[in-house]
Amino acid sequence: MSKWLNKRIFTTVIVIAVLIVISVYILPISIPLIIALLTAIFLEPLVTFVQNRFKWHRKTSVITVFIFFVLAVSGILYWTVTQLIGRIIQFTKMVPDYANSLTEMWNEVQSFFLRSTEDMPVEVVSSIETELASFLEGIRDWFLTIVNYDTVTNLLTGIPTFLVSFIVFLIALFLFMLELLNLKELLFKRLKESTAEKVRFMAARLNHVIFGFLKAQFLVSVLIFIVTLIGLLIIIPEYAVPMSLFIWLIDFIPILGSIIVLAPWFIYQFIIGNVVLGTKLAILALILLVIRRTVEPKVMGTQIGLSPLATLIAMYIGLQLFGFLGFFIGPLIVILFTSARESGMIKVDFKI
Repeated sequence: MSKWLNKRIFTTVIVIAVLIVISVYILPISIPLIIALLTAIFLEPLVTFVQNRFKWHRKTSVITVFIFFVLAVSGILYWTVTQLIGRIIQFTKMVPDYANSLTEMWNEVQSFFLRSTEDMPVEVVSSIETELASFLEGIRDWFLTIVNYDTVTNLLTGIPTFLVSFIVFLIALFLFMLELLNLKELLFKRLKESTAEKVRFMAARLNHVIFGFLKAQFLVSVLIFIVTLIGLLIIIPEYAVPMSLFIWLIDFIPILGSIIVLAPWFIYQFIIGNVVLGTKLAILALILLVIRRTVEPKVMGTQIGLSPLATLIAMYIGLQLFGFLGFFIGPLIVILFTSARESGMIKVDFKI
């Protein structure tokens, strides 16, 4: 009995060590391959549908779905990049006007300061000037930490890495789509019948979770798009439609979402002196942030089969442990554990 327990403990320690090594060293460099595999699993129902609907061979169906997917992703990226470049060009054309506005605003601030401190003691005026200068230096330093040579250099040097990862993703996706059934068959050949049944149960559960997660993200993003469109139609109608679509696409990024677009926008409006527009955009950003933080756990919990509290805890812990991908990995680990327990692969039944 003691020998059996020692062997089981040793096996458990080895498995845990292997999982830690995979999580820390292998997982971060395998992100394109993992995303390609998950995308292939996600596209598999569409491949099956095309194959059954048109009576094509699997290879023809895979090529068709792959081309459709690449064209759709390329179209979205092209539209996003062209819109972003267009806004940047428009911004650069307006830089002289913005600079004049900033100069006028600063002159008004100085005039107001001089009028307000005419009857104040010299020590008080000197203290206010020191605090104001410190505040302006803080803003300058903060701005320089965002827009500087190192940031631009890192961004530009990251482009080749991104392109290589994207090409690897596309190649791996196509190969995974072709070999998915063979990989599945190879996996089940290595399993006992009882274990195979449990794995099928977990796979079905995981498939439900993936589609549920995507559905939840889509539902929340649609709500964000509607609120953003209504808000921008009230605040700044001429930019309402393109900016709402842009924010809707960006909002698929977990944790940050629409705040990536709206925060720099309202900060910029405050800097150029348009306090009213900046305040309205800040309120809209706050509303969207509250909506996502309150609605997302509930919707996601409903779609993937976890309670809102468990979903929120899993997303937060996953984010802290694995960074950006932890937002997906956290709930996924919980679902895998729950599915393994429900299938009987893991037995947890104890009392204290």
